[in-house]
Amino acid sequence: MFQKFFSIFKPAPHIDRLPEEEIKKKYPKFRWQILESTFIGYAVFYFVRNNFPVVSKEMGEALVYSKDQIGDILAATAIAYGAGKFIMGALSDRSNPRVFMPFGLLITALLNFCFGFTEGYWIHLFLWTLNGLVQGMGWPPCGRSLGHWYSVRERGTVFAFWNIAHNVGGGLIGMIAAYSASYFGWQYAFFIPGIIAMLTSVYLFWRLRDTPQSVGLPSIEEYKNDYPESKVTHETELGTYELIVEYVLKNKFIWIFAISNLFVYMVRYSLLDWGPTYLKEMKGASLESGGASTFIYEFAGIGSTLLIGWISDKTGGRRGMVSLLCMIPILFAIVGIMITPPGYIWIDLILFGVIGFFIYPPVMLLGVAGLDFTSKKAVGTAAGFIGLFGYLGRTVQGKTLGYLAENYSWNEALAFIVLSAFLAIVLLAFTWNLKPKG
Repeated sequence: MFQKFFSIFKPAPHIDRLPEEEIKKKYPKFRWQILESTFIGYAVFYFVRNNFPVVSKEMGEALVYSKDQIGDILAATAIAYGAGKFIMGALSDRSNPRVFMPFGLLITALLNFCFGFTEGYWIHLFLWTLNGLVQGMGWPPCGRSLGHWYSVRERGTVFAFWNIAHNVGGGLIGMIAAYSASYFGWQYAFFIPGIIAMLTSVYLFWRLRDTPQSVGLPSIEEYKNDYPESKVTHETELGTYELIVEYVLKNKFIWIFAISNLFVYMVRYSLLDWGPTYLKEMKGASLESGGASTFIYEFAGIGSTLLIGWISDKTGGRRGMVSLLCMIPILFAIVGIMITPPGYIWIDLILFGVIGFFIYPPVMLLGVAGLDFTSKKAVGTAAGFIGLFGYLGRTVQGKTLGYLAENYSWNEALAFIVLSAFLAIVLLAFTWNLKPKG
C-alpha cells in the first residue's frame, strides 16, 4: 500500500524525442512555464508559513501565550523546516516536482486550517512544527526544476529573478494576514491563506512538468550548447548515499556556505519573526503598520536581488564576497532601529526596508553558491543542507529573542541580532575568494 502511494512521486520517465521543429517551438514555452509556476508556487508557500509571526501578538493575547511560548513555536517550526528542507530535498531529487510540490502545498494548507480551528498551546506547537516539516517540500522541487530547465550560465540571472518569490510571498502575506486578522479575527490569518494555497496546488499540478526529457525534449545542456567544462552530463538519477554523502557531506564548499548561512538566517528571520511584535510593543505601531513592516522588508529585496545577483555573475561568481558586502549596511541599520525613539515609526520602517534590501541577496546567493559546487541531480539535497543550517539559525534566534524580550528587554534582544550580523560577516570572510570552476 505504502509502496503504491510513494510510486506516484517517482520521476517522470523519458519519452521519445520530438521532431526538431516541435522542440524549437515547445522548449521556450516549457521553460517559461516552469519558471512561472515554481515562482507562484513558492510565493504561496510563504502565505501558509509566514502568516504566524504577523498575528502572534494578537493570538498570544487571545490565548494567553507568553513570549517564551511564542518563541518555542517559532523555534520548533524553524528546526522542523530546516530538517524538512534537507530530508525533502533528498526526496525531491528522486521525485517528480509536478506531484511533489503541489502535494506539499495542499498538506500545509490543511495544517493551516487545523491551526486556526483549534486552541491549546501544545496542539498549536505540534501543528506548526508539522507545518514546518511539510514546508520543506517547497524549495527543493523548485531547485530541481530550474536546474533541469536552465543552464549553468543562466543560473545567476534566473535564480535572482526566481528568488523574488520570497519577497512577493513574504510581503503580501504581511498585509493579507494583518488585514484578515484585523477584520475577522486572528484565525482568518490562517484560513484565507489556506484557501489560496489549496487553489494554487491545483494550479501547480496543471502547469508543472518534470525534466525536459519527460516531455520529449533534449537536456538543457544540449539545447543551450552549454556543457560543463568536463563535457559530461549526468542524467542518471543518483542514489540516496551518493546524494547525501558524496555530493554534500564530503563537499567542503557546501559546509562553508551552510555555516555562513546559519548567521545570515538569524538576522533575516529575527525581523520577520519578531519585527511586528517589537514595533507594536516598543514603538507604538498598530496591527496594520506592524504588517506593513513585513511588506516593506520583503519588497525592498526585489530590486536588490536582481541587481546584486547580476553583480555576483560579473565578479566571476564570488557569491560569498558579495554577500559579505551586503551584511555591512545591515549591521548599521539594526543599530539604527535600536537608537530610534518611539514616535518615529517611519524611520523604523525605512530601516526595515534597508535591511530587507540587503538581506535577500545573501539569502539567494549562498543557496546558488552551494549549487555552483554540486551536480544538478543533487540540487535539492545541497540546497536542503544549506537551508538546514539556515533554519538552525532561525531556531536559535526564535527562542533566544523571545527569552531575552520576556526576561530582560528588547534592547538585549536587538543586541543579539547585531552580534549575529557581525558573526555572519566574519564567517563570510572565509568565502571571499571562492567562485565556481566552470
